[in-house]
Amino acid sequence: MKEETNKGKINKVDPVANQKEIALIEKILFINRTTKVTKGGKNLGFSALVVVGDGVSKAGYALGKANEVASAIRKGINKAKKVVVEINKKDTTIPHRIVGKFGAVEIMLKPASKGTGVIACSPVRAICECAGIKDILTKNLGNSTNPTNVVKATFQGLANLKF
Repeated sequence: MKEETNKGKINKVDPVANQKEIALIEKILFINRTTKVTKGGKNLGFSALVVVGDGVSKAGYALGKANEVASAIRKGINKAKKVVVEINKKDTTIPHRIVGKFGAVEIMLKPASKGTGVIACSPVRAICECAGIKDILTKNLGNSTNPTNVVKATFQGLANLKF
């Protein structure tokens, strides 16, 4: 924090508070219920996979874990806001074809002509909406449809785009 003096008065200036808060799009992709069996009984827990983005060219994802659904979602959103990355775009689509891989998932992302729309599964569709990609063709080439791995593979592919 900086301190500014004004005729003997000290005003603390918080640089984060002065910046305009950008409204982010928040999408909940998957909520998983887990159970840990202990001597005393069953302990329930929840994990929430969340994607956030500004709707223009930035997006991020995170997995929030807690004992309650609302807390898991809140934790996921806060984590995702901290790991937002810039995604290279060419108008409303991506510049070239790319394949993102993570685990058993392979996601092919192909540019599409204007007006095509987002042709993708729900996790990839949510990422594209948050990142502002309006025209894209996608296909899952791998053996898995695990939402967490699909999101990780998609972000890995989008991160490798060259402009």
